[in-house]
Amino acid sequence: MLWIGEPGSLVGTQAAPAEIRGTATGVRVTDLRSERLMSTAAQPVIEAQGLVKDFGRTRALDGLNLSVAPGEVHGFLGPNGAGKSTTLRILLGLIRPTAGTAAVFGLDPWADPVAVHRDIAYVPGDVSLWPNLSGGEAIDLLTGLRGGANDTLRNHLIEEFEFDPRKKARAYSKGNRQKVALIAAFARPARLYLLDEPSAGLDPVMDAVFRRQIERVCRDGATVLLSSHILSEVEQLCDRVTIIRSGTAVETGTLGELRHLQRTHFRVTGLANPERLAALPGTHGVSVGGSAVEFDADPGDLGAVLAGIAEPGVSSLSVAPPSLESLFLRHYSDGNSRKNSANNHNENADASATDRKGDRTGSGAL
Repeated sequence: MLWIGEPGSLVGTQAAPAEIRGTATGVRVTDLRSERLMSTAAQPVIEAQGLVKDFGRTRALDGLNLSVAPGEVHGFLGPNGAGKSTTLRILLGLIRPTAGTAAVFGLDPWADPVAVHRDIAYVPGDVSLWPNLSGGEAIDLLTGLRGGANDTLRNHLIEEFEFDPRKKARAYSKGNRQKVALIAAFARPARLYLLDEPSAGLDPVMDAVFRRQIERVCRDGATVLLSSHILSEVEQLCDRVTIIRSGTAVETGTLGELRHLQRTHFRVTGLANPERLAALPGTHGVSVGGSAVEFDADPGDLGAVLAGIAEPGVSSLSVAPPSLESLFLRHYSDGNSRKNSANNHNENADASATDRKGDRTGSGAL
C-alpha cells in the first residue's frame, strides 16, 4: 500500500513506522453498471457497522454504517465536517474507532494493516510532496513502494495528464501535485481504491481525463469508494451512493432508487387556470409567473399531474427528472443540519485531537 498525504507520510507493503504509515494510490470502474451490481451478493469489500469516533468532546462519526460490494463504484457524499475523511482513515487503519467495527477484505484494518494495505490504493484531496524531488522522482518513489509502475502506462498517464515530471515538487500548483498522486495511483492496479476528493484542483479538461482513467481501470474489476463534492462526477461514475450527515449515513442506494424518492420538477406555459394545480394530488410549491407555472410533483402522482395539465392551450412543457443534487441538498437544507456547525472542523481536528495516542499517524492529517 502506498500513502500520499502530509510530507513524510508514505507506506509500503510491509509494516512501517507510525510517521510513515499510509496507503497506495489507484482506481477502477466498469462501463456496465448492471454487471458491477451483480457482485453485490458476495462478501462486501468494505463493511462498517455502528462506527463512532470521538476527538475529545467532538463526535466525528456517530453510528455510521457503510457497505461496499466487490466491483462496485460507491459514491460517498457529504459536506466538509460530515465525517468522510475520518471514515477513510479508519478504513486505512490509521486511526482506531471509539466504537463500532470496520472490516476491509474481511480484516480489521487496525489489527491487520499490512494485509489490508497490500491491496489498497489511496488518493487524498490535498497532496503534499517532498519539495526537493522532481515530479517524476515522486511518482517512481510512490509506485516503487508497491512493486513499481508499468513504464508504458506511466508514460501514457504523464502524457494524458499533460504533466511535466522534470520540475521540482515545490514548484507545482495544487492541480499538478494532485496529478502526481493520480499518476502514481493509475500506474499500478489494486483491489480497492479509496479516493478522497481525488479530482480536487483539476481543471475541467484534466477532470475528464481522470474520469476516463477511472472507467478504464474499473473494467478490471476493482472496487472504488469515491468521496467527492462533484455531484456530476458521482452521477457519471458511481453505481451506489451513500450520503453522510453529521457522522451518520442518511441515505444509501443506487441512483435509480434514490431518484424514485425525489420529486419531478415541471414548468408549463399556457394553462388557462394555473392556480388550480395546487389542488392536484402530489403537487408542491406551485409558483405562477406570467403565463408560466412551475411546481414539483411526487413520483406516485405523475399520472394525475399529467392528466391535470393536458389541455389545448398549453404551449410548452419542460420536465426535469430528480437529480442527485436535489437529493443531496434536501438532506442539508432541513433543520437537522444544525449539527454540522458543531462538526465543521472535524476533518481538520484529527491532527490536534486529544486522543491522538490511540492513532497510528504522527501528522494526523491525510
